[in-house]
Amino acid sequence: MMATGAELVSPPLGLYVHMPWCVLKCPYCDFNSHQLRDTLPADDYASALVSDLEQDVHLAWGRPVSSIFFGGGTPSLFSARHIDALISAFRARLSFVPDIEISLEANPGTIEYDSFTAYRDAGVNRVSLGVQSFDDNLLSSIGRIHGQAEVETALASLHTAGFENFNIDLMYGLPDQCPEQAQRDLELAIQAGPAHISHYQLTLEPNTAFAAHPPELPCGEACWEMREEGGKLLRAQGFQQYEISAWARPGRQCRHNLNYWEYGDFLGIGAGAHAKLTDAGSGEIRRLSKFRHPSQYLAGQCLAENRVLDGPERVFEYFLNVLRLRKAFTPAHFSARTGVPWAEVGERVNVALEKGLLKPSAEGFKATALGWRFVNDLQVLFLP
Repeated sequence: MMATGAELVSPPLGLYVHMPWCVLKCPYCDFNSHQLRDTLPADDYASALVSDLEQDVHLAWGRPVSSIFFGGGTPSLFSARHIDALISAFRARLSFVPDIEISLEANPGTIEYDSFTAYRDAGVNRVSLGVQSFDDNLLSSIGRIHGQAEVETALASLHTAGFENFNIDLMYGLPDQCPEQAQRDLELAIQAGPAHISHYQLTLEPNTAFAAHPPELPCGEACWEMREEGGKLLRAQGFQQYEISAWARPGRQCRHNLNYWEYGDFLGIGAGAHAKLTDAGSGEIRRLSKFRHPSQYLAGQCLAENRVLDGPERVFEYFLNVLRLRKAFTPAHFSARTGVPWAEVGERVNVALEKGLLKPSAEGFKATALGWRFVNDLQVLFLP
């Protein structure tokens, strides 16, 4: 048992399912995704996912799962039949809360593999659509395989299937994009009627094609204008910003991602998936990761890492996540989620208060406008 001096409490539990293939690897993407060069090994991969879960399920025995997230890659490359079979297999091995949220990431260029009605009938009740832009030229500049026509087809299909709870992923700061184009993208996204919009800036990540051959991106001032004007429009249309890049209509926050940001627990299955699991009885918080390459994963080599986090790691992970949220965090929440006494971070919180990056609130502490703008500087204060 790890002696931390604070009582650790088991948080809500989610399940992340990684589907690693895409039709084409986007040049800005640093996720564990692989271009599909042959027939999708859907049956074999689904079997491997179930075997993977069976190896980990004892770590969360008896705990109800509140959300499932099929991420990628492009999960919509898998048929509704496979998603249906997987959800049934998960239900047989895990306890689901009655109103479980089951999300599926989908790209407009891949919905021909199955209809959203079929995914809904399989048990999916939330879709995250990777639109990124409604402008054909901008989409081409970031290597997307779809255009505005495919976006409109996908959105119509979502509405036909009866999906009210869906997210649109939208990027700004694209090559040669001006603020007016970014605002037009956001206007079209809002008109599509989503319950949630993820609005985030294109960044050049290491080990990507764009990092090796950087495109010409808008300047920082232009990107800031896109962000600020976009926020004004979203607020005026009834969306609430609950995380740096996440906007939702009331009650429509993404439950699965919110659990990450609140330092909750999650099982992770699939090539390159990660898990975080709390054992309140032993006082341990455990991190697991799976081998990244699909061929290795399909060969039965799942577990790449399984280790217990020490106190300083827990502190940093907690603040790395919770400082992205609009709402306040409390000393009680911190200690319950990390098992670390508040006294161990009090001095660093005071530094953040003095720098104007944090402020006290009726609920606890929250990032100031300055703290959110320079959130990396705020998070660094809690590094081990």
